[in-house]
Amino acid sequence: MKEVAIIIINYNSSEYTINCVESIIENTSKNIDYQIIIIDNASENEDFFSLQTKINQLDNPLISLIRSKINLGFGGGNMLGVQHANATYYAFINNDSILLNDCISVIKNEMEKHTNFGICGPMCFKENGDLLPTLDHFASPQKEIFGRKLLEKINSKKYINRTKKYTNPQRGQFVSGSFMMCRAVDFDAVGGFDTNIFLYYEETDLCKRLLKIDKYAYLIPEAQFIHYHGKSTPQSVAIKKELKISFLYIIKKHYGWFWYQIILNKLRLQFLFKCIFKPKYFPILKTLLKGAPLSDSLKMKQKISTIH
Repeated sequence: MKEVAIIIINYNSSEYTINCVESIIENTSKNIDYQIIIIDNASENEDFFSLQTKINQLDNPLISLIRSKINLGFGGGNMLGVQHANATYYAFINNDSILLNDCISVIKNEMEKHTNFGICGPMCFKENGDLLPTLDHFASPQKEIFGRKLLEKINSKKYINRTKKYTNPQRGQFVSGSFMMCRAVDFDAVGGFDTNIFLYYEETDLCKRLLKIDKYAYLIPEAQFIHYHGKSTPQSVAIKKELKISFLYIIKKHYGWFWYQIILNKLRLQFLFKCIFKPKYFPILKTLLKGAPLSDSLKMKQKISTIH
């Protein structure tokens, strides 16, 4: 059994994936027994073969490349990776990330010292060096109605300042899905990622379930990385619609039908007015009027790819 299984998703962005893998190999201590599992989420043949060629050139037995015939989304792709992992810890790292130091060893050491550190992430920076917050507050009715800043003023202990540059491990409600590490036993105990979610809010859902078994989310500032935010998932109306579908799914799952209806109707009004000035958002309004069902998710539009 390995100490750490590092799982990375590639979707039509092989150049980022290779840069991420190379940064992991360069920065991770030789004393850590780890494996790298790359899940290709049904990329175009050209991108997959480019990735395959570059991985072969690395000629590193620590790396496994697995190609899915269907785009499983973030959670589903990582769950496929977990099925090929055999390790004490899982590290889920976005492919548009670059490690600045030995994040894996630093986080692992902190988690071994603190058994209640259930899921941890490094301090994140944008490519220009600015801080990119990786701790945040759960998606919730309170956050949707009152806003993040007001909640931080009302209860700064529960709703910590996510933009502060911390120097010691800091507990938050959840860590960003761009880089999160947890014990395999805890991840397995709560059932891993909810694969009903195709994109977005997977980390909120996972951290809420880990919290129920007294495993907390922590930022480990000593570990640091760069995240080329959004490079692996270019923004579009379809992606923004997916964001709302996932958000409302999380609200209904964790807070119930009543709050789901309140937030749903708030979003309906918001996008009704937005569509007057930006008609391109009508597909989002249409989905909201239907109740943002999972049947409108991009997950339901995936097809089995032909692999040549």
